[in-house]
Amino acid sequence: MTKVAFIMDDMFEDSEFRVPFDSVKEAGYEPVVIGLEAGKKLEGKKGKETVTTDVSIDDVAASDFAGLVIPGGYSPDLIRLNRKMVALTKAIFDARKPVAAICHAGWMLAEADIARGRSLTSWPSIKTDLINAGAEWVDQEVVEDGNLITSRKPDDLDAFTKTLMSQLGQAA
Repeated sequence: MTKVAFIMDDMFEDSEFRVPFDSVKEAGYEPVVIGLEAGKKLEGKKGKETVTTDVSIDDVAASDFAGLVIPGGYSPDLIRLNRKMVALTKAIFDARKPVAAICHAGWMLAEADIARGRSLTSWPSIKTDLINAGAEWVDQEVVEDGNLITSRKPDDLDAFTKTLMSQLGQAA
């Protein structure tokens, strides 16, 4: 199993998609961009990245993937409204595969009810949301709690991606 899921929609944080995507690809995994529909052109919030979804959330299963990456930006707020996106996130987490969420992607962790009882971090503005979802919020560049990997912002991408790659390597 060499596929890694990237779930996203418009207004994703450009670098929070690009850096892990390129690292996953360079390591020999197949990154798969999953959107609300297949073939949809997505624009990054900074206008640096344009990505076309590979597949619709309707056409995937957790068993297809070795791990999951959720880029931040406004995208997580859009995709957490889709019950299949939420279910995929929870299923990959429950299968003990790496789930990596950065910045505002913590919203999806709360929606999938996988933040409860976990130590994690995020962009500071959603700290209270995550605490209210039962998480222990900490302010550090990367937090690894079992198969859950979280980071705060683009400045944390090196540590975030290194931790993701380490967990993918252990899972392989």
